[in-house]
Amino acid sequence: MIEVVNRQRKVPLDCESWQAFTTRALTVVPANGAGVTIAFVSDRMMRELNGRWRGKHGTTDVLSFPSAQDEFERLEGSTLGDVVISVEQAARQAAQHDLSFESEVSQLILHGLLHLCGHDHETDSGEMNRLELRLRRRLGI
Repeated sequence: MIEVVNRQRKVPLDCESWQAFTTRALTVVPANGAGVTIAFVSDRMMRELNGRWRGKHGTTDVLSFPSAQDEFERLEGSTLGDVVISVEQAARQAAQHDLSFESEVSQLILHGLLHLCGHDHETDSGEMNRLELRLRRRLGI
């Protein structure tokens, strides 16, 4: 199951469109049929999450929270976890990189999904980045 939730009010979003994109993205990442939740949040909420879970001050663009499902939860359907995106940060980055907002958010969703699948660009000598670039091309982003 794919769930997309909008927890911010500054940027209007088409959650159905993002659900459709996430469905496509899950066909190219090694998700093994698992679902995911995509949550769009404000910078303020992202600053709180970044501080609480990573000990870092300030906002960030995307955070991934892998699922630690117990046996009972898996009966309801397996999930990779949650991808949380700061819509305000995504909009700033899109402008900085001369990308559309949709392209930036698509890249952030893909990036978050790869983290949920166990990839870590901080420790893998560029392996995740190379995979992400290949998958962006496959998804047309």
